[in-house]
Amino acid sequence: MKDLSAEKSLASIEINNRLFFRFFQAANTLHTKGTQALDEFGVTTQQWSVLGALSRPKAAEGMSVGELSRYLLVSRQNLSGLLTRLERDGHVERSPGEDDRRSRKVRLTAKGEALWTALADPIHDFYDQALKGLSFDDRLAFIHYISLLQKNMSKL
Repeated sequence: MKDLSAEKSLASIEINNRLFFRFFQAANTLHTKGTQALDEFGVTTQQWSVLGALSRPKAAEGMSVGELSRYLLVSRQNLSGLLTRLERDGHVERSPGEDDRRSRKVRLTAKGEALWTALADPIHDFYDQALKGLSFDDRLAFIHYISLLQKNMSKL
């Protein structure tokens, strides 16, 4: 007689491997195709995420580099390079914090706000194409499961 628990365990390992590999592939495809979708603007998906984070009403007065790093779940080192390029291109500005002059606040410039507005339609078109075949309810469930996965991984 076969050991069903061993078979189930092997099946779980295989499914877990496939799931995480597909997640890895999807993330890489997001970066490649997302950057291609905004090619005419010269914006990468990483820059897109920074601009999006800073465009939120909650960030209208700017965000500290640490807050932005935590919000985007990226290292301060990786964020620093992105901010340098966005600042060089005139899309963001860094200024000393009001409470702590050593900290830096990052916010969109008028040029950055204009770029974000120009990116809206191409980004929404990208989303529509990428999520083709997923219903509204599928999308909500997907958000739930990705959030749960991220929460679980953050506890590791």
